[in-house]
Amino acid sequence: MANKSSEELVQVLIDWGVKNIYGLPGDSIDTTVSALQEKQDQIKFIQVRHEEVGALAAAAEAKLTGKLGVCLSIGGPGAIHMLNGLYDAKMDHAPVLALLGQVTTNDLNEGYFQEINTPKLFDDVAVFNRTITSPDNLAEVLDEAIRSAYEHRGVAVLTIPDNLPDEKAAPYQSSAKSFHLNAPAVTDEQLQQAADLIKASAKPIALVGVGARNAGPAVTKFLETNHIPFISSMPAKGIIGDAHPNSLGNVGKLGTKPAYEAMKSADLLLLFGTNYPYKPYLPKPGTAKCIQIDLNPENISRRYPVDVAIQSDLGLVITALNKQGELRQDKRFLSACQKSMANWNQWMTAKTQIDDTPIAPEALASAIDKTAPDDLIYSIDVGTSTTWGARFIHAKPTQRYVISAWLGTMGCGLPGAIAAQQAYPDRRALTMCGDGAFAMVMQDFVTAVKYHLPIICVVLNNQKLAFIEYEQQAAGQLNYEINLADIDFAKFAESCGGVGYNVKNITEFKKALAAAYQEKDKPVLINAYVRDDAPLPGKIVGDEAKGYMKYGEEYLTSYWKIPELPPLKDIMRQFF
Repeated sequence: MANKSSEELVQVLIDWGVKNIYGLPGDSIDTTVSALQEKQDQIKFIQVRHEEVGALAAAAEAKLTGKLGVCLSIGGPGAIHMLNGLYDAKMDHAPVLALLGQVTTNDLNEGYFQEINTPKLFDDVAVFNRTITSPDNLAEVLDEAIRSAYEHRGVAVLTIPDNLPDEKAAPYQSSAKSFHLNAPAVTDEQLQQAADLIKASAKPIALVGVGARNAGPAVTKFLETNHIPFISSMPAKGIIGDAHPNSLGNVGKLGTKPAYEAMKSADLLLLFGTNYPYKPYLPKPGTAKCIQIDLNPENISRRYPVDVAIQSDLGLVITALNKQGELRQDKRFLSACQKSMANWNQWMTAKTQIDDTPIAPEALASAIDKTAPDDLIYSIDVGTSTTWGARFIHAKPTQRYVISAWLGTMGCGLPGAIAAQQAYPDRRALTMCGDGAFAMVMQDFVTAVKYHLPIICVVLNNQKLAFIEYEQQAAGQLNYEINLADIDFAKFAESCGGVGYNVKNITEFKKALAAAYQEKDKPVLINAYVRDDAPLPGKIVGDEAKGYMKYGEEYLTSYWKIPELPPLKDIMRQFF
């Protein structure tokens, strides 16, 4: 007996294990939404207040679970709103499906109300991009779209004219149970070449990326056995614990000075499942050999000349190398890096103990870190929050840490926390956002209220776009239009039906954070008034130094006074 094609669509989603769909109903998608209502005991439709939040939440769920994230909207304006979140998924290689409504087939190509050319609009963001033309192929094309999203780790887009899901279609058997992705095999010759380079190295350094997500224990064993220091890329933070004795933190503008120095003195670079983009922070080409292990062949040699390239699953390769036992015994480089890191940590610890009003953001992030449950899920927004999270939150392998890594879109924190709490209802989710980033999506705090999601939202309120402030200065520009009007975010949270706290010192913050963990049925927002501390890079490189000097000259010329700068001792440590 034939079903509506919308019923077949929903069954395919169920077959693939989809549990949550984020979006808004509307006229050009309502026939699909109606079918979802019939199966609401198996798939939860989470109504957001803005389609961008729905797409960002779907992307975050995909990053956290490794499974398909799904979002849905009407065509026209709703579809356009989703683009930012879908680009976040594309650039972070998260499998996401976007279901878009469209005018009926009778009205297509007639310039009808809200009709836009969605296939053309989504062409760049999607690895799969189709418009459904017949009810008989809706389920089949959807099945193909999901396979493509998994295979290419990207965004699949289906545009569905609203009359088609209501029409009859033959039953369809999805490919969900039979679908498997097999990694390319590793040859003995490749393993031997890699082992030989590792044995010959005196100063090896590993850069660990998200390709290690399912191989954390194996990679940890390899690094420990062979006495190799490692650096985590930002999206890989916590795969190996930040507190691990071999860890040098992150490298780059958000990184540590020991990581920068280790990179520049290394004679062997191990790129483990990462496409790290910032070439100036890697060893100078020609000074280090390189082994790169990556499932995506497009990443091989993309950032650094590679001597041994292995296209395969990182876990398979590292497990094979671990079977060879200890490949190198020299601990001198690791010991030197650990001493350098101890000095860095001593400096960072001193900054976490600042007791000031407004709150030192370093102390705030440290308080979050020290009280975090072992299974906490962090969703960190873009801006100075990213810096303080990178420096002062020591993520554990039992925790999760999600960011907008490659797109770096402000406003990702709250949607990420909503998705985390929805996907893992037995764990707690915490987001740390700047006041600028939070204001971009703040309406969806009420979404967390509606669905009784006890997320903890920490807003760093310094009434300015602080990261942009320092970007302008590093570029030698005077600050312009970075100041923000203050918002009582705590009162806003209460008006939404949640819990809100205003805090102005670290004691008040700790008390509010402790109370937030006691709340089990409502989201909590802590509006924390913080100092405008400079998110200085671990190492100030030449162009940044020139920029700061130009900024100082411009400021002096324009205002006839010396600009307010970070403490001289902090600046000097970044140089030497």
